[in-house]
Amino acid sequence: MLNRSIAPSFSKTFSFDLPNPEIAKLHGEVDLVFLQGLQQEVFKIEVIFDAGKWYEPIPGLAHFTSILLDKGTSSTQSKKIAELLDYYGAQIEISSGYDFVSISLYGLKKFLREILPVFVEIISDPVFPEEELDLQKNIFLQNLEINEKKTSFLASRLIRKNVFGQNHPYGNYVEKENVDVITTSELRGYFKSNFSAREVYLIGSLVPKQIEWVIDQLSSLMLGSTYIKKDYTAQPGDLIQHIPKSDSIQSSIRMGMRTINRIHNDYFYLLLLNHVLGGYFGSRLMKNIREEKGLTYGIYSSLNPFCNDCMFTIGADVDKANVELTVDEIKREIEALILRQVTKEELNVTRNHLLGGIQLEMANPFSTFDKIKNIRLNQLGINYYNNLFIKIESVTPDELQSIAQQYLNTNNLTIVSVG
Repeated sequence: MLNRSIAPSFSKTFSFDLPNPEIAKLHGEVDLVFLQGLQQEVFKIEVIFDAGKWYEPIPGLAHFTSILLDKGTSSTQSKKIAELLDYYGAQIEISSGYDFVSISLYGLKKFLREILPVFVEIISDPVFPEEELDLQKNIFLQNLEINEKKTSFLASRLIRKNVFGQNHPYGNYVEKENVDVITTSELRGYFKSNFSAREVYLIGSLVPKQIEWVIDQLSSLMLGSTYIKKDYTAQPGDLIQHIPKSDSIQSSIRMGMRTINRIHNDYFYLLLLNHVLGGYFGSRLMKNIREEKGLTYGIYSSLNPFCNDCMFTIGADVDKANVELTVDEIKREIEALILRQVTKEELNVTRNHLLGGIQLEMANPFSTFDKIKNIRLNQLGINYYNNLFIKIESVTPDELQSIAQQYLNTNNLTIVSVG
């Protein structure tokens, strides 16, 4: 009989075995990546396009082309599309990122035949109505006006600009003058040149006949983009910049620099080192700057990997009078990682938190599928997450200090503050 007065023995087992998806070909060119295993009677179809900021000729074109996809086709007006999706309990989600544009359809499996043809129509035959573009422009400009009053928004925008340069797709941002010149003609041209499906992802417990029908429905998509990818060179701006804002009580600090990407052999170690520094609530930056000195409610550091680069960032909002002190303390914490090894106890706590968080995501099949998508789109290799666990499990304090010495030089940090 189980003795409930005795706590169970502690067992720490980290593993990360992703399921193997099935692969089908659309027109013999583009992969349809399919994963079974959902217990719920739902499905998700996601189409990926090489159409993010990296590819746009002017800032904002990718964004406006994407958000107008479901605003009307040559045969169905936007109102009718919205009513049909609402009637069948379906949802369309559009994401325009730095590298990719994705459009996803969530729905009930029993209504697959009713809603998928509408989804295919949206991503193969959008018309970009003038009135819808005007509406989206007004919404964007109103939000921009509100955001430009926030120091955190301005600082986050400024750090990317100063790290990558204002002409780099990872560093530029959409301004009012960019919005004003965008026309429906340019949206149609960008759609035609860039919205050929790169890959399609499907998750849901569908039978083979349903899969065959989905493949047939998707056959009308433009497949296999012929767009020639541009290359950009980062041209950093000011290393230190402060933008005064007299009507603001606080100042937003952002510090950052370019660093190694996910394909680099040392990336996993740098990921763990970032977690020690400022990647979770028990990090050194939180303990020092929030808990001990009370300079901020929250401070973080993160690695922001893109397809073609990566940026290490630190951010916090503080009282105006404490900007210099906060920056000095952040640098001191970075230099401590360079000069002294982390203790085995701190390393174990941080490692368990990082790996446990990643492992917890496996309980969600959609998050699991996102990891498969991440591997494929970034060409990381099928054993990427297993290697992550193996390397982080085996790293030593000495190796982690060496990583800090190699990649966390405070002289390379770009520093901006707004407020």
